[in-house]
Amino acid sequence: MPRDLVFVMRFMGESQHRLQSHFQDFIRAELAAGGVTTDTHPMIHLFIENHAILLRDFVFSGVSLSRQFRVDEIERLTGDTTSMIRVDIWDQLKSHIETAEKQFQSQAGTLPKLLSAFEKPPGPLGSEK
Repeated sequence: MPRDLVFVMRFMGESQHRLQSHFQDFIRAELAAGGVTTDTHPMIHLFIENHAILLRDFVFSGVSLSRQFRVDEIERLTGDTTSMIRVDIWDQLKSHIETAEKQFQSQAGTLPKLLSAFEKPPGPLGSEK
């Protein structure tokens, strides 16, 4: 890869709802064809909803991964001849790194207690008889 930064599509709102509804109808019909309905299985709607979400996310992930855009393509599409998108992205990246480091440092006082489970046990193991 010439660069390690790509933009991917993210489906939101109505797109998510429509595809999930499609898969719920599809699963409901497939199950009914096999004799499984809400009459025979009153709680089947939980199964249907869960699997519809899984199928929806699978489809959206596949489309998103197959349609990646590189920074130069986004710059060309938006007419950004000054590379300001790149500058903004790297500024945000730096800011988020600093925030993450500060968050970790603010919790550093609690680390020894949390990490005590990872300490080397006292004395040699297996020496007791």
